[in-house]
Amino acid sequence: MPNIHLTKQMEEYVDGQIKSGAFSNVSEVIRAGLRMMMEDDGARAFYRLKAEIEKGIAEAQAGDHEVFDPVAFEPRAFRT
Repeated sequence: MPNIHLTKQMEEYVDGQIKSGAFSNVSEVIRAGLRMMMEDDGARAFYRLKAEIEKGIAEAQAGDHEVFDPVAFEPRAFRT
């Protein structure tokens, strides 16, 4: 695992977190930060998907859609 290099301000912040008792060591602080970033990424993906769904619903309600034909989409599923 690579070493990380923090700015002086970051080092002071990490030290303060450890001294306050919120974290036991530097690794815990870094892992907490990475978890927050991962959660933010997941939230952004959720809101992008939500926006796309809302856009699709609005387009469908406005009549801007095609009728879905399941047989044309997957003809093998309908072979007897």
